[in-house]
Amino acid sequence: MKKIKQNDQVEVIAGKDKGRVGKVINAYRDSDRIIVERVNMIKRHTKPSVANQQGGIIEKEAAIHVSNVMLLCPKCSKAARIGVKVLDNGEKFRFCKKCGESVEAKS
Repeated sequence: MKKIKQNDQVEVIAGKDKGRVGKVINAYRDSDRIIVERVNMIKRHTKPSVANQQGGIIEKEAAIHVSNVMLLCPKCSKAARIGVKVLDNGEKFRFCKKCGESVEAKS
């Protein structure tokens, strides 16, 4: 179980976008990289195709390493380290190491 998942709110702590906050769009567990909304924008030159009739320069997000972001705790609203606890029934959940509250989304 990785500590940062899709739809988590994260803050960038290193690199050109340091201090920016965004939602995780995609998480690639095999390479430990994530794509964060409106962070690490790149320009991609594309040829015209069936999907993109116009072609031209498209701006999109590029992946950043998971070590360059910290999860924002929904309770204390601060970037914090995340721990994993195992309950008696074997279920795992993530918690904020600053306030001790769970950071799992209520579903």
